[in-house]
Order: sequence, then C-alpha cells, then structure tokens
Amino acid sequence: MNAPALLVRGGDVLDVATGQYLEGHDVLAVDGRVQEVGRDLRTGLDAQVLDATGSRVLPGLVDCHVHVTAATADLGALTAWPVTYVTARTGALMRAMLERGFTTVRDTGGADHGLARAQAEGLISGPRLAFGGKAFSQTGGHGDTRTAGQHAHEDPGCCVALGRVVDGVEALRVAAREELRKGAHHLKVMAGGGVSSPTDRIDSTQYSQEELRAVVDEARAANRYVTAHAYTARSVEHALSAGVRSIEHGNLIDARSVELLVENDAFLVPTLVTYWALQEEGREFGLPEDSWRKVEQVLHAGLGALELAHRGGARIAHGSDLLGGMQRHQSQEFRIRGEVLPALDVLRSATTVAAELLGMTGEVGVLAPGAHADLLLVDGDPLTDVAVLAEPGKHVQVVAQAGRVVHDRR
Repeated sequence: MNAPALLVRGGDVLDVATGQYLEGHDVLAVDGRVQEVGRDLRTGLDAQVLDATGSRVLPGLVDCHVHVTAATADLGALTAWPVTYVTARTGALMRAMLERGFTTVRDTGGADHGLARAQAEGLISGPRLAFGGKAFSQTGGHGDTRTAGQHAHEDPGCCVALGRVVDGVEALRVAAREELRKGAHHLKVMAGGGVSSPTDRIDSTQYSQEELRAVVDEARAANRYVTAHAYTARSVEHALSAGVRSIEHGNLIDARSVELLVENDAFLVPTLVTYWALQEEGREFGLPEDSWRKVEQVLHAGLGALELAHRGGARIAHGSDLLGGMQRHQSQEFRIRGEVLPALDVLRSATTVAAELLGMTGEVGVLAPGAHADLLLVDGDPLTDVAVLAEPGKHVQVVAQAGRVVHDRR
C-alpha cells in the first residue's frame, strides 16, 4: 500500500553533502519518496502536513552494524530459544531502533529474508533491513559459540544464531551460495578473534586466504560484497588482501591498516559504543565472564583507531553492534565519536557514507528527489553538537519512514 503524501513545512533541512541547512524549506514526499525540496511547496494531493518550524530536518539515520535478533548477550544460549520468542523480541528491538531515528540498518549476522520481508510488508515496525544472513566462522572462531567441552551441532545452519561454523573452501562456497540464494545483501566472515566468542584469542587471524577468497569470489559473482570482523592490524590486512570490502570494528589497527583501507577502496565500521556498554552492563545482560574480561583489550584503543582512520582518509560508516538490553544505548555512538571527530563527519558516517557502503547512494541518507522519504525532526543542532542525537528521547521529536510518520513525541 502506497504511503499518503507528506508535506514537511518550514524546517531547516540538512544538506549532508554541503554541511549546510536549507533554512525554512519544505520537503514533499509522494508514494514514499521525496518528490521535491524547496520553499512554499504546494500539492494538489491530500497530504499530511507536518509543521517543522524551528526544527532541524535530517535524513533518516543508517546503522551499518546491528544484530536485530541478538536479544541476549549470551549468544550461545540464544540458539536454544524458540524462534517464535526470538522473533517477538526482535520486533521490539527493531521498533526501538526506529524510534531512535534509524530508518535503515545493516544486520551483520542473524537477520534473514523473513524479517526483511515482514518489515517491508509492515508486519514489523522497524528499520528497513539490509541483511547478510548468518556470518561464517571457522571452527573455534569468533562465530563458534560452543564452549571448549561442547560438540558440534548436527546442522551447522540450525537454530536462532548469528553465525554458522563452516570450514574449507568448498564448504564455504556452498554456504555463501546458500545465503545468497536466500537474498543476502552481503556476506560476513570472521577474519579474527572476538569478545563474545568463548574459545578464541582477539589477536588471532581466522580463515586461510584461500577460504576468504572463495567467499569473496561467490559474493562478487552475485554482485554482492563481503564484510569481515577484524580487530587487529594483522587480521585487517589478512581480510583486505582477500578482497573484503568492509572491516567491522578495527579497534587495534595501525597506520598501515589505514593505508590499506584507502588503497583497497574499503570501508571501516567502528562500533565503539558496544565496548563501553559491555564493560558497564555486559554481565547483567548475559555476557559470559570470560568474554567480559576480553572487553578491556579493545575498549580504550577504539577512539585512537577512529581518529587514526579519519586522519588517514578512510571511509568510516556508523555502527553500534550492541547485544540484548544494551541495544538501548545505540545512539550513544554519536556522543563517543563526537569526542574525536567533527560533527559533520559523524553525521555523514550515519547518512551518506553508510548509504555508499550499502549500495544505496541517493536512496537513503539524503533528502533529495528520488530518495526514500525517511526523515527526522530534531530539537537542537547536531552540526554544532552531534551529541544531540545521543539523546533521541529528548531531541528526536518526529520520525518518518518512507513518507509515513512512524513516531511523534510531540
């Protein structure tokens, strides 16, 4: 069903490309897309009119690293939850994301075609989903949630899980084709150790070059790309050498890592808020003790890595990567990044740069003719203080998605 026409009148509309506000402008949306941006717009349609006088009008935000099905930080326990219960919890998590102003998200492990379809059909209220299906992990890698004493699942693709254990070139080709068959927007590989996995070291590299290249080849054949979980400079180089297009986290990168990101035209997706949240609340929301102890290794290095990547000219997209009840802190990523980056660059990470990573340039992250009519009415000026967006309950007054008002605090 097409959205009714929407006319947002008299706000200061942010042009993210120029970093300037178009003062006193209107935005007209028809059939879910922006038709026109200008002054004193008129429409013969029966449009809903929103008075935006005194508000900043921003494009809908994009988070490039979420796990909408991660209703607990204990990812091993998640596999035992009934899929119906996980879906219900997922719906609540997605709705909260939308109310914070995130109208599009990229799920990097867990979401599938069913959730994306349910959202597109209006059965679930939440951000539109660019999903990657289940992430690939080697045995004992970051996506292997078994403890040292547990045996393998009979079906490695079973259950409600963020990833699946796959070893070997041929097995990875089949797994990649299977996720792509189900409509995956991208594929994800675990190319290094992680916090939430019980049996690997953060400083390890994972998968061989031949294995990584097999996944990259399959993604490219389907006109898709591969993103990689990697913390250290060594794991980042390992992934980029295989043709991976996006690096998730990157807390322990060095100057050479940044050069490689630029040389390979790749993206970096830091997720700084998750480490702060895991240290503060991880155990409360199910994070095992061994995983909690790993957080310290990556927490304090993250800001320095972000600043290093920005100075080196790497393309940086917005990510959060929160689990369970900690997902309520999603918007705090703006505050954290604002400590070391200019506000406009932080905003671009969650709009135009994120859109470029998702292959949706001109469709999301901008308010221009032809784009999805996703927008926020914000009380405050995020160009002056980007931390305004870290308090959506206070400053994000209205959220519209595809030309429909989906949340209005006023």
